[in-house]
Amino acid sequence: MARNSRSSQRRAIEKHFKGIAEDYKRASKRNPIRVPIQTEATGTGGTLPGRGSAEGDPVLDRLLMWLDEQAQQNPSHHVDVTRFVEEQQLSDEDPSVLAYELEERGLVRNSRGLDDAPTVYLTDAGRAAIHRLKKRRGDRAARLRYTMDAFHRWLFDTAGDHEPINPVLFLATPASYFAGSEITGTELHEALAHLAQHKLIEHIDTEPPTVAITPQGVSCALTGGSVQDHVNQPRPGATYNTYLPNAKGVIIGEQQNFTQNNTDGVDPTLFVQLAGYVGQVSPILGLSDEDRVELERVAQDLHTEATSGNPEPGRLRQFATQLKDKLLEGTTTMAATQGIQMAEQALAALM
Repeated sequence: MARNSRSSQRRAIEKHFKGIAEDYKRASKRNPIRVPIQTEATGTGGTLPGRGSAEGDPVLDRLLMWLDEQAQQNPSHHVDVTRFVEEQQLSDEDPSVLAYELEERGLVRNSRGLDDAPTVYLTDAGRAAIHRLKKRRGDRAARLRYTMDAFHRWLFDTAGDHEPINPVLFLATPASYFAGSEITGTELHEALAHLAQHKLIEHIDTEPPTVAITPQGVSCALTGGSVQDHVNQPRPGATYNTYLPNAKGVIIGEQQNFTQNNTDGVDPTLFVQLAGYVGQVSPILGLSDEDRVELERVAQDLHTEATSGNPEPGRLRQFATQLKDKLLEGTTTMAATQGIQMAEQALAALM
């Protein structure tokens, strides 16, 4: 009974998300959503797909599967890639470029007609690639890794100013495909749960529900690695080791490479990062010279305390709070907003 109940719940969630996604897809046909999809990737589906290889790129994978369908219907016919772009409503894609990318990888042969249309037919290598795609579709772990990476990058690209956004919008983007098949609402729901668990996104209680990227999520995106790379980073236990390679210039003044072992239960990492970040962005916060100097002084004080042998929690709280207040007093910019969130995250670690 319990298993049947869970299955019913999953089907209900799937139906709910699919219905919302279809609404957005119908709307996008009338008013296409323009979002920057920057992709780069591996054939495992673990990181965002890109144009480095055909398999692993969401658009090229879809094109391969579409060509397979066309070949099954008309085995000896050459197919115009323009049809694929029109049928899939991929108005930002150039059919000639797509055909060239597959041809460059030996997956199709391009035989342009008199009208210069990009007509292609599958090669043996292309049919082998399609076979691999069909097998990879069943790899649940790879699908989840891909969904987390693709959604996280999409959220960073479209809501980099930390504005909450409806996550279901992702299902109407070209990146919402794995191995040529659509990411389902249930898979997106599971990916969101993992991203939230690792504090890369936060759920906003709105109607409809929205999510926003966190400072930690921004940091993950800026590293260029996958979500799993970020999650698998060593986390401090009772003893905290903080290492800043080539730290000169990270914040105001001169400093050497810094390593700290602290066994008093206070993890200074977030405070060191906060001080360094404020020192880096202080010139672009729009502050007066007097306010900027004072902000940098507090950042230096925080850095000195956080990198001491035994940082005192009260002083860490004092300096971090001062930085937060000064950022709140200044002009509202993305840099200031991220600094405020980093301060709040550091202060929360002391609770």
